[in-house]
Amino acid sequence: MSAISKAIQEFETGDMAHIIIDPSIHKGMPNPKFHGRTGKVTARRGRAYLLSVRDGNATKEVIVYPQHLSPQ
Repeated sequence: MSAISKAIQEFETGDMAHIIIDPSIHKGMPNPKFHGRTGKVTARRGRAYLLSVRDGNATKEVIVYPQHLSPQ
């Protein structure tokens, strides 16, 4: 069971956040290769956040629910 404080946490555009996957919540879960990565919040889409994450030389956009994020 995940803590309710993880679901109601807020991030602003430009904040840095760590992607830590919570396996008890399947909705809004990013690809497992992004687990442990840090990204910059670029936008909000409904309840989810759009993060910009570096993957090698490419910059990827990842849509993540707040339950899978922790502030840096």
